[in-house]
Amino acid sequence: MSSPLADRIRPRELSDIVGQKHLIGEGKPLRKIIESGEIPNLIFYGPSGVGKTTLATYIAKRTNKTLKKLNGTTASTADIRGIVEELNTFSGMGGILLYLDEIQYFNKKQQQTLLEFIEDGRITLVASTTENPYFYVYNAILSRSTVFEFKPIEPEELIPAVKRAAKVLEEEKGENCTFTEDAIKQIAHSCGGDVRKALNAVELCYISAKEGGSGKVVDAELASELSQKSSFRYDKEGDEHYDIISAYQKSMRGSDPNAALHYLARLLEAGDLPSACRRLMVCACEDVGLAYPQIIPIVKSCVDIAQAVGLPEAKIPLADAVVMVSTAPKSNSAYLGIFKATKDIKEGKSGPVPRTLQNKHYDGADNKNPGQFYKYPHDFPDHYVPQQYLPDNIKDAVYYEFGDNKNEQSFKAYWEKVKNS
Repeated sequence: MSSPLADRIRPRELSDIVGQKHLIGEGKPLRKIIESGEIPNLIFYGPSGVGKTTLATYIAKRTNKTLKKLNGTTASTADIRGIVEELNTFSGMGGILLYLDEIQYFNKKQQQTLLEFIEDGRITLVASTTENPYFYVYNAILSRSTVFEFKPIEPEELIPAVKRAAKVLEEEKGENCTFTEDAIKQIAHSCGGDVRKALNAVELCYISAKEGGSGKVVDAELASELSQKSSFRYDKEGDEHYDIISAYQKSMRGSDPNAALHYLARLLEAGDLPSACRRLMVCACEDVGLAYPQIIPIVKSCVDIAQAVGLPEAKIPLADAVVMVSTAPKSNSAYLGIFKATKDIKEGKSGPVPRTLQNKHYDGADNKNPGQFYKYPHDFPDHYVPQQYLPDNIKDAVYYEFGDNKNEQSFKAYWEKVKNS
């Protein structure tokens, strides 16, 4: 069985690696480190298919160290000990470069097993992870390593790789196959910045290509059929999940319905209806709030409809609600108010409920001024009467301040008139 195309055409020179110019472009720090030959412990962080393994393999070839590979999903502590034991053999005399893929799956004990050896330089660790290392890699490893973040590849950078892959397949198979320019662009734009996905799509297109007059032909239609589902990344447990739902809510808060609909579509295409509904309701309450309080039951109704009909129809009521939240006036006055009140509670700024508000209507014999003295607001003009509601030691605290929107300003004007009359 032949290896995947992505492995068969893996770049052998730094200049052939696609993308990551912010790391390995001329004069960039990581390039300088690699060219110096003095390789520290490294952690490569970024989505799959963007060159982490390729660069680690290249680094290994530039060193005189023995290359060992482990994958965090399958390796055990015994595998680590086996590598450590080689340090005292002929193969380990020049040191060992350990490429550890998916380090986030190593538990604390497994990572600690490496510490002594990566600290004294006998093992050089080059680890990769698709998850944020500051959350998933233990501090002891992080403090001994330098983290570099890899980015998704831009479509324009992928086009040369797609063309190269098509040429390699022609040479391997000995059969002419023409990829149209539109087909190449379709593959480059629809793989979500993942080189491996792009190359897999090239191979599938080659196998499925239509016969033409002078060989096979891959057109945009075929490329679209075989690559259309690769256009976005999403992992409900990974960083991308939190990035998308964060962008979704911030787009609604920022009153950009186009961006909000884009992120809603990404959530729903991934089947993540619960996150789409939850963040939508939170945004209606937190970010629109009292500027248009009627929106809260409207959004809840749209969410109820979406959950009742399910996908794909759920996207219709949710789109209605998302556009409404995005274009509605905004106010976070109530949100700020409860935040300030909660902060006081956590800091111990509280006290006994005033006697006038307590749920009891009798006094002990030691009370020299018996009586509750509660004033029923509905017995007074405009259903209002001044009296103290907060505990004594925070009686002058102000948590809520009227927002500058039309709705809250009308309430403010009303109460100023009532309270000053």
